[in-house]
Amino acid sequence: DRGAEAAIRRRLAEVVPEHGVIGEEYGEDRPDREFVWVLDPVDGTRAFIAGLPLWTTLISLRWRGQPLVSSIGQPYLGEVFLGSPARSRLVRGGASKALSVRSCGSLSRAIIAATDPADYFEPDEQAAWARVRAGARLARLGCDAYAYAMVAAGVMDLVIESRACKCWDIEAAAPLLAGAGGVVTDWAGRPIGLNGGQIAIAGDPACLEEALPLLAAAAD
Repeated sequence: DRGAEAAIRRRLAEVVPEHGVIGEEYGEDRPDREFVWVLDPVDGTRAFIAGLPLWTTLISLRWRGQPLVSSIGQPYLGEVFLGSPARSRLVRGGASKALSVRSCGSLSRAIIAATDPADYFEPDEQAAWARVRAGARLARLGCDAYAYAMVAAGVMDLVIESRACKCWDIEAAAPLLAGAGGVVTDWAGRPIGLNGGQIAIAGDPACLEEALPLLAAAAD
């Protein structure tokens, strides 16, 4: 984690020395700048330790306080998911493929994900997650931010994460999903803030609209 973030920061200092940086490992450096990079060098540390290729490197760029572009990279698989509100794409093996969410108008048809509700969710959030999971087709755990990329790629439908999330855990989702046709909100359906917190990521807005009432009692 520390070595990877240090390497990213060194490169940013070479190319865009006037920009600010916020990172999981080394904190804030000029976070009030017009352009600010938000870094999570290894999201999914448990997967990394276990040798599972579900960890990712998350990089997003804020412009005037809003996430503008982002990337979710999985180096072992050779995948980089790049996104902005204009478009999102997967770069792999020298080829580039446009990303697009899939239609999923009902929660009962949805494949959903969360990292680890037993460890990361507080009791009220666990109850809310249980309601969403009971209504879904299938749930998968432990994918961390790789699940965000799978929603953008049209493989999964909904990701729910808790108030334990920090800004570097979630900001890369917003530009990527916007460019793929998806939506990112908090548990109350509002735009995500800049300090982390609860997040709901969906490919189809109709699926999110069905899930939000089930999350409402635990929404911050």
